[in-house]
Amino acid sequence: MKHGLFVGRFQPFHNGHLHAVKFALGKVDVLWIAIGSAQKSYEKKNPFTAGERLTMIKAVLDVNKINPKRWLAIPVNDVNVHSLWVSQVDILIPRYDIVFTNDPFSSMLFNEHEKKVMKIPFLKRKILEGTEIRLRIASDKNWKAFVPKQVAEMVKEIDGINRIKLLQFK
Repeated sequence: MKHGLFVGRFQPFHNGHLHAVKFALGKVDVLWIAIGSAQKSYEKKNPFTAGERLTMIKAVLDVNKINPKRWLAIPVNDVNVHSLWVSQVDILIPRYDIVFTNDPFSSMLFNEHEKKVMKIPFLKRKILEGTEIRLRIASDKNWKAFVPKQVAEMVKEIDGINRIKLLQFK
């Protein structure tokens, strides 16, 4: 059985993330989804809690009928020493054979630990990017088209629009 790892902050979980999960699940039997910067929330770059992000991911994957036996989301805190970060991930995440990431820094860290890394084909990267989506939310521009319906509903339910606006312009 082949296991993969997909790391992201998911602030918020958007259509590009869903595309990446589906891509990764096409390559592995089980996917560990590491919710990075789990200790951060209520910040400009990290408005949502790890629990909120986990709830978003679960709602979206359930609606997309992705078998819950094929994935597990695990919160992972940051480590202030970058050279130790992969070791932190390895302590928290079960065994994995491949890491799915497009982030050059993460790729470098995993490569230094002799982990196999695979890039994910981007989907509309200029728009499907957390910073862009948060800016659209804060500026009352169209953003709902770029996130799954369940994420848009949750952002509204937790008053995430006002939270993002407050954090964006603070």
